[in-house]
Amino acid sequence: MKPPSRTLTTLAVSVLSLDALLLTYGGIAWSRPLLTVAGGACALGSVLVVLGWRRYRRTLAELDAARREIRREVESIRELLHSHRLDN
Repeated sequence: MKPPSRTLTTLAVSVLSLDALLLTYGGIAWSRPLLTVAGGACALGSVLVVLGWRRYRRTLAELDAARREIRREVESIRELLHSHRLDN
């Protein structure tokens, strides 16, 4: 199975990180606490995107393993049917 592309995830994390940095800087420089809170929210969003990506990749790996397991079971059933001459 082809591994999923990281392009969109990398772009999302990059944009959120830059937003977090700029909003936090603006909030501190202009003494605007709401901008600092928004910067923190963007930083949290960046972390959540990375955690979601890891969970997504782990789920895909589990599905791939399950597919291989089912494929092996199907092959063993085919061999069993073939050995008993039940494969029409």
